Amino acid sequence: MYKYQREAWKRPKDSYVGELLKKRLPKWRKGPAVQRVKRPTRIERARRLGYRAKPGYVVVRVRVPKGGRRKSRPKKGRRPKRMGKNKFSPGKSKRWIAEERAQRKYPNLEVLNSYWVGEDGQYKYYEVIMVDPHHPQIKSDHRINWICQKSQKGRVFRGKTGAGKKARGLRRRGKGAEKVRPSLRAHRRRGK
Repeated sequence: MYKYQREAWKRPKDSYVGELLKKRLPKWRKGPAVQRVKRPTRIERARRLGYRAKPGYVVVRVRVPKGGRRKSRPKKGRRPKRMGKNKFSPGKSKRWIAEERAQRKYPNLEVLNSYWVGEDGQYKYYEVIMVDPHHPQIKSDHRINWICQKSQKGRVFRGKTGAGKKARGLRRRGKGAEKVRPSLRAHRRRGK
């Protein structure tokens, strides 16, 4: 069943997922930007990223606007080329921004990972898997209790999630990836 779902989500328009999104996206657009949901929309993806249906796990849907960075026009005079207003893109993906927004909304939880659940002309929607590091069931589970360590506090803001590691260039291997570890700053940002 999970394999069938995975294939359907790879090409949403060609499968039943496209019809579901047509119904869901207008409701999601009217709702709040960061909203807790009862269960994951993509259960097979959530489980692959570490989600378990037990107390201590929380799933949050986040809406992020599409397009470039919105920068305000400088007050002082410049020629248009030096305004620095248009065609600026942040060094983070929309998914990483969504994870950070979920973390700010729920500061007592930690972000485990996230995945895409849909997009329309205006927004992208992600579901963020969050874990309560103070929950007794999380502390006693040997598969996830690593997130209870002090070193994992605020991990999303330090680029320790999947989206953060990708943006930092840590997925690269082999030749040309020598300067991405331990960090870009350690090698004067020559790694990316």
